Amino acid sequence: MKIVILDAYAINPGDVSWDGLKELGDATIYDHTPRELSLERIRDAEIVLVNKTEFTGELMDKCEKLKYIGELATGYNNIDLKAATEHRIPVCNIPAYSTPSVVQHTFALLLELCMHTGQHSEGVMAGKWNKCRDFCYWEMPLMELSGKTLGIIGFGQIGREVAKTAVCFGMKVIACAAHPKIESGIEGVTMTTMDEIIATSDIISLHCPLTQESKGLICKETIAKMRNGVIIINTARGGLINEQDAAEALVSGKLGGFAADVLAQEPPKDGNPLFGCPNCIITPHIGWAPIESRKRLIDVATENVRAFLDGHPQNKVNQ
Repeated sequence: MKIVILDAYAINPGDVSWDGLKELGDATIYDHTPRELSLERIRDAEIVLVNKTEFTGELMDKCEKLKYIGELATGYNNIDLKAATEHRIPVCNIPAYSTPSVVQHTFALLLELCMHTGQHSEGVMAGKWNKCRDFCYWEMPLMELSGKTLGIIGFGQIGREVAKTAVCFGMKVIACAAHPKIESGIEGVTMTTMDEIIATSDIISLHCPLTQESKGLICKETIAKMRNGVIIINTARGGLINEQDAAEALVSGKLGGFAADVLAQEPPKDGNPLFGCPNCIITPHIGWAPIESRKRLIDVATENVRAFLDGHPQNKVNQ
């Protein structure tokens, strides 16, 4: 069985083993694949795994031996599911592998906005503490999470774990889900509406999918309804934010802080309006990337292939 991975590097730059997958077939692993080389590299493959490489119906038409497509991520919008279904090719993804690390990163961003640890550490290293008259100093207002209202938009697995963690910080947690009748099942967490979250939260954390309805969810109109000084955290999808509107709200002070691990375009272009804004933190889509998380991803990808070979595909996302 010929197996090809077209874009392995972002998942595994060399610190995790592919040996389990190699045991299942003749595996060829490419770190990166330009679009013009995709067909040449997979023409004779029966199993193809991709992370962000686009897999079109036109490409499937030309791969007569192709029997299986594995998505090396949870999201699979880079694969033409309709075409795969028409070709009777199962597409299998990797669900929920990064939940612990994304929850951790959500709070890393939030805590940095509350305590500005990086900025203060840099100041100490530059000699500012040495010159202090008093035993301590701070350059930015510091904020305690206990007693603050955290609004969670999107209450899937990640949103639920964020809620549990926030309760441990002593926060009042309110959340909304795609299905309005869902119960939280978590002590200290109240289900409500998105309008209520937008109007009453001190901090809003996004954990919902990007759809036509949710695109640009955080924009001039919704920001205007928020409390002055609200903090927004986005570890979901960049397209949920109108970046120009968010930047203007940071400059005006309407937003007290903004932190994101995702942008509408990745990698971003020079001149992104958020770059250089006050109280703004952007990380390069790394919430999922701790080695433990990536090991889980590769383990599940391997088990997905094994299940397919055994005749029982798992984590299938098409009909």
